[in-house]
Parts: sequence; structure tokens; C-alpha cells
Amino acid sequence: MSRSIRHALAALAFSSCLAGLTVSGTSVLAQPAKPNVVFILADNVGYGDLGCYGGGELRGAPTPRLDQMAREGLRLTQFLVEPACTPSRAALMTGQYSIRNGLSLIAIPGSPYTLSARAFTMGELFKDAGYATAIYGKWHLGSEPQSLPTAHGFDEFYGIPPDISWDAATYVDTIELTRSMAAPHAALLAGGPQVVEATAGGPLRNVKPFTQEMRASIDNELVDKSIAFMRQQKAAGKPFFLYLPFSMGHAPNLPSVQFKGRSRVGNYGDKVMEGDYHVGQILDTLKELGVDDSTLVVFASDNGPYGEAAREFGNQGTPDMGSSGPFRGELGEATEGAIRTAAIIRWPGQVKADTTSYAMFSIMDFLPTFAHIVGGKLPEDRAIDGVNQTDVLLGTSATGHRESLLSFIGGDLVAARWKQWRMYFTDIHPTGTGPQRQPGIFSASAPMAGYPKAYNIEMDPHEDLVVAGLFGWVSEPALKVVEEYLASVRKYPNPPAPDITRFGRGG
Repeated sequence: MSRSIRHALAALAFSSCLAGLTVSGTSVLAQPAKPNVVFILADNVGYGDLGCYGGGELRGAPTPRLDQMAREGLRLTQFLVEPACTPSRAALMTGQYSIRNGLSLIAIPGSPYTLSARAFTMGELFKDAGYATAIYGKWHLGSEPQSLPTAHGFDEFYGIPPDISWDAATYVDTIELTRSMAAPHAALLAGGPQVVEATAGGPLRNVKPFTQEMRASIDNELVDKSIAFMRQQKAAGKPFFLYLPFSMGHAPNLPSVQFKGRSRVGNYGDKVMEGDYHVGQILDTLKELGVDDSTLVVFASDNGPYGEAAREFGNQGTPDMGSSGPFRGELGEATEGAIRTAAIIRWPGQVKADTTSYAMFSIMDFLPTFAHIVGGKLPEDRAIDGVNQTDVLLGTSATGHRESLLSFIGGDLVAARWKQWRMYFTDIHPTGTGPQRQPGIFSASAPMAGYPKAYNIEMDPHEDLVVAGLFGWVSEPALKVVEEYLASVRKYPNPPAPDITRFGRGG
């Protein structure tokens, strides 16, 4: 690379660093009080599922309330997450790459990986800032006492088992289907997944079995509890942080009676429409309570769609799977369609209505952004990979303060994004044809021939054309991001990375 290009790149990097240090929160500082924050997290809703992202009616499942929320707020078009549920939720809560907490694989039954007591979470950020805090839904970061949300700043928790996901509702039925355990139905129910609850510092308490019938109606309960929590805090005059990671989008998408058959594409569409309705209930309650203008609401999805790996959960031949829009891939992969999802931010009077931002925005960026908005303090004894993106929210920066992102699966650094370029260090792709094809979390992860593959997401959103030979200079800035991460690991070593195929020596 020529000296002039190197100097230009260095100047750009320096100016980018200066921009990242600039404080531009004038209108935030003008807020008379700390805003309430509501974070609604969908589960595996793809980039192409919502009306405001090109889906909705076109997908046979209209999303009028989310489309309205987008018209009243900011729609991110380059919102990036991690390749799977547990990793994305760990990144959201800690503002760090999931591998820094040993959570870079999905927590599955029997795996020992869990959030450590040392982790600092979004719950703790808001609690330390004087907020009432609650989570209703899916935690998926572990059920050990030190891993519970109520051990990390949340006043209360109600939801599904904190170490597994929504498909746990099928466990008892599939155990009986396969006759894998010789036990009566009542014993299987009692020993199976339970809806649980907890309060700050206390243990988990079983509430009732988490069955498929419960799966179909649980979002109603989660939203009812969310509304009651907001009413309670409004009456107490206390700012609140509500984290609502509900089930919209995750297989099996079993709709409630109210929404059964409402879409034109089966269970998946029905559940998307139901989730859209629930978002509307939250927004309507904020207006009813008179706190609409003083509440920042985020709707985001934790991953791209849980696609072909679970499509058979659908009804009457319909696939229980979302759409990645123009991008390639699904949950479990490191492809663009797996890690680029929907995110909408609404804050009347602060976030300009009917706006769109193409700024690269990671799920990790919410923690430092919220810290800036509420005057919270982040720990200084660890790497924080998120960056403060308040400027993006307020519309004072079109590009934001991020231009790169790494992707990990287990202990492997598998991909890097630098601006519009994707670089892969392992070959991740659906393999075979017909029943041999294994997409998503079962996709191939084959060794390369010593050279990374590079794609340009803007030229080729579906990642069909390798262009590393045409744009050889891309490797330098992309590999520099890797070098910076490795340097941070030498300063702040990671715990053992999860690996559920190797045992012993931390595996």
C-alpha cells in the first residue's frame, strides 16, 4: 500500500477517534429528568420481516404498530448483532463481545456456560443510576445464582428458565413422543421446564410448567406484567428501566387464541402480528400514563431468522421461519443475514421522527449510549467494546462512531466487518442438498486455504461474489481491527471459550 494511502487512512482513523470523544448530548442534558427506558427485544425476527423493513404486508403479516413506531422515531438499517441468542443477549447486557464472558455459543441444556458474578450488566447500570428495573421474558445467560438477572441489577424477573429458550415448551411432548424417559406425564411436567420468578437477591421460584399451551399465551402475561410495572413506577414517581425480551419470532411460534390464523403465512406470521400488537400495548400505556415524551423505547431483534434449521415447527406445511431480506444466512451463522436485524428507537422530542440511519450500530453500543444518556458509569477494569452512539440517536451524526465489528462462534474469530466489507476467516455456509443440507447453527465451519474471503455487502448483499482478489487493500484495515482486539485480550484475558464438543482443559 502506498505511503499516501497509509497517511490518508491514519488521518481518517485519527479524526474518527476525535469524533468518538466528542460529547454531543445537548438536548439530552436539557431533559428535566432522567428518561424512562423500555427495551423490547424480539427473538430471531429477520431483517425482512417487518413492514418498515420491506416485509409486513408483503410477507402476509402486517406490522402496523411497529411501522408507526418507525414513523415516529429512528430506524437503523445497519444494526448488527452476534450470531446467536445467548451471545447477542450477553453483548447487549455487558456492552462486550460475548466471548469476553465465555458466552459465545447458545446456552443449551447440560452445558455449563453461564454469566459470571463479575459481569457488569445493563441492569446494574440503571440500578446504580436510581432506576426501578425489571425483566419479563427470556434471559438465556444462565440459571446459576450468580448469573440470574436479579443478581445483576434487576429488581424482579418473571419468565422462562434463564438458561434455555422458547423451544423448551416442546421438551415434555417430544420426550413422550420418542419414549425416551420412562416416567408418567405428571412427573415429566414437574421435572420439566418451568415458568419462574425471582426478586433482587433471591432464588428462582417455580411458578408453573412451561408447556406448549403456556408458550402460546406467555407473551400476554409478560406484557401484562410490564404494564403493571410501568404503572407502579409512575405512581411511585420513580424512573424505570423495563427489559421485555418476549417470544416474537422464535420457533415454535405458537400464537395465542386471539391471533391464531390472523396472518396469511401460518404460525410465524401470526406470532409476528401478535408481537406487533404487544408493542402497541406498551406504547399506548406510555401515552396513557403521560410519560410518552419522557420515555426512550427501543424495539430490536437479537438475531436474524431461525430459518431452515427449525422450519418444521410450522403448521399445515408453512415454514416457521423469518426472512433475512436481501441478505444471506440465518441464526447461528456469521453471515450478514444472521447478524443484521431490525432496530427502531423512539423518544419524542429527542429522536427525530421518521428518520433512518445507515450508521453501523452494534447491539453492544446500547450500554455506553444509555450510560451517557442517564449519567451512568461503566467499569474501567475491562474492555468495553460498545461505543457511545448518542449522536446517531439525536441525528447529529450520520455515520456514528463505529466502522468495524468482529464475529465469534465458540472460541473462533470467524468474521470481521469493516465499513461495507465482510471478511471471513472460516468457511461458513449451508452444505449439501435436500436432507443433507445443514444450515444455521449446524452449518459447515471448514478450514480455509490460508487466505480469508472478502465480500462487499453493498455491491453484493447476498454474499455471492468473493472480491478479495479485486480489492486486495481491504485486508489491511480489516486485519488491523483483529490486531486491536487481540491486543485487548492480552490486557484483559478472556475466560475459556465455550465448546460443547470438547471436554476437559476448560472445553
